Amino acid sequence: MSNIRNFSIIAHIDHGKSTLADRLIQYTGLVSDRQFRDQILDTMDIERERGITIKSQSVTLPYRGKAGEDYELNLIDTPGHVDFSYEVSRALASCEGVLLLVDASQGVEAQTVANLYAAMEHDLTIIPVINKIDLPSADIERAREQIETELGLDSDQAILCSAKEGLGIQELLEAIVERIPPPRGSRDLPLSALIFDAHYDPFRGTVVSCRVFDGALRPGDVIRFMYNDATYKVEEVGLFRIVREPRREIAAGAVGYLIAGIKTIGDVRVGDTVTLDAHPAPTPLPGFKEVKPVVFSSIYPISSDDYQSLSDALEKYKLNDASLVYQKDSSAALGQGFRCGFLGLLHLEIVQERLEREFDQAIIMTVPSVQYEFQLKDGSTLMVDNPTYYPDPMEIERGFEPFIKASILIPERYMGAVMKLCMERRGTESKFHYPTPGRIEMTLEMPLAEVVFDFYDRLKTVTQGYGSFDYELSGYRESDLVKLDILVNTEKVDALSLIVHRLRAREWGVQVCDRLKEEIPRHQFKIAIQGAIGGKIISRSTISPFRKDVTAKCYGGDISRKRKLLEKQKKGKARMKVVGAVTIPQGAFVAVLKTKQE
Repeated sequence: MSNIRNFSIIAHIDHGKSTLADRLIQYTGLVSDRQFRDQILDTMDIERERGITIKSQSVTLPYRGKAGEDYELNLIDTPGHVDFSYEVSRALASCEGVLLLVDASQGVEAQTVANLYAAMEHDLTIIPVINKIDLPSADIERAREQIETELGLDSDQAILCSAKEGLGIQELLEAIVERIPPPRGSRDLPLSALIFDAHYDPFRGTVVSCRVFDGALRPGDVIRFMYNDATYKVEEVGLFRIVREPRREIAAGAVGYLIAGIKTIGDVRVGDTVTLDAHPAPTPLPGFKEVKPVVFSSIYPISSDDYQSLSDALEKYKLNDASLVYQKDSSAALGQGFRCGFLGLLHLEIVQERLEREFDQAIIMTVPSVQYEFQLKDGSTLMVDNPTYYPDPMEIERGFEPFIKASILIPERYMGAVMKLCMERRGTESKFHYPTPGRIEMTLEMPLAEVVFDFYDRLKTVTQGYGSFDYELSGYRESDLVKLDILVNTEKVDALSLIVHRLRAREWGVQVCDRLKEEIPRHQFKIAIQGAIGGKIISRSTISPFRKDVTAKCYGGDISRKRKLLEKQKKGKARMKVVGAVTIPQGAFVAVLKTKQE
């Protein structure tokens, strides 16, 4: 055990975590140059397309130190985006130390500080690393200063490196071996291992990633999950060396995987403790904090026959992404589905895309909403994340909505356009900071609900792709909230209702009505599409009916004959309107989510 080191790389988004992991893998010779590719730990197509890390991946690196000793370094690469901070917290629970990366040109940023606090909570050894020293805009002295003042770490201990050029990698590996303590624990105690990730393999069942704290695990052992007392016989254990590499055993201090033919997906919970059935550990290991979702949306299958396969897909997906929260939901317009909670917008997009790609699901998502808080006149408080449960307006005393502290980094020339966009979205209390010449960092308070919808796309558009956006929740504030209902032919469509600020209600109503008018096909009768707050109509579009020319055969003669035929047609249309049902195509629900520009 004295030759094992478990460490993680943490940093703000785009400060070079995955590139540094690549260099470490290349330097230790785990992968030959012929088989190597950039961002080798980002295995999902979606990660490679977007150039971001979504899942934390672990890999065991063989390293021979200066003194000639052989070490096993367990590296866990983590995501930088705020939406995946849950992945980071799970990775940190399996480590004894972290490399905290700071970009030499950008300096210390929001997620750098957040990740530092997370590492301190787990009482880990922190090695500051200044990366990207080869850039022309690198300011190493300023980065050192920020490490001292903003992070409170000793900047003399910081290691200079360039992950892209491979500078300083040897010093970094030596620092990992010297400064990060070996794992504590004992092989002789009963087995206790923490599950920090899992994924479903169609041929082998569930593959569980775990960190062994005490004892040892071998094929043939009968294990028990402490959360629900399910028992299984282990088929294979091993380490992650890019691919799974089977071993005779994994012992205390190791980070590895186990396969035990687990077909019941519900048995595996991230944060659960694995122990031996015959010699169980006395107490389970501390798990992970339950996550609190921020953005909510409902997912429905496009065809109602696919409900069961969507349910199975979500169960398998939940194994790999423990931060997704979901429960059953149903809608009059869209049938049976699930109400899901996400950690943010990017998380929502990734879940949608992965369900479609990896599990072949054809799904519809409703308008994303956030969790509002209402104080009622009887003194009680109600949390509402679904417009269906909006309370009676007569009973509401005050409404509150979540606000965020947004930090937007842009080139100076786009400042006017970005300010205008933020003001449209009810942004307040803006502050400006100039990190480098020609770049501005704006920090401002905004309602989360305004950001949930297409804000990031608009920001990228007005800054021609140069804007970066990061946020953290700052709490609830009082707000004038109303429920906007959409009526089609005087009937409410529950899947299109949403809770909005009173000032934005009309704008939303007009937009949704216009969008539906384009999508709903014409019928034999006139269809009114209306936006309403309570009993008050605030927007309307009308779809004109198909009309047959009933007066075609009346040429010449008395006008009353034509009038009689037109009156007869009018009565028929009125009767049809009362009886007829309007079918809303699935595409209409998707179209409402699109923005004007699209």
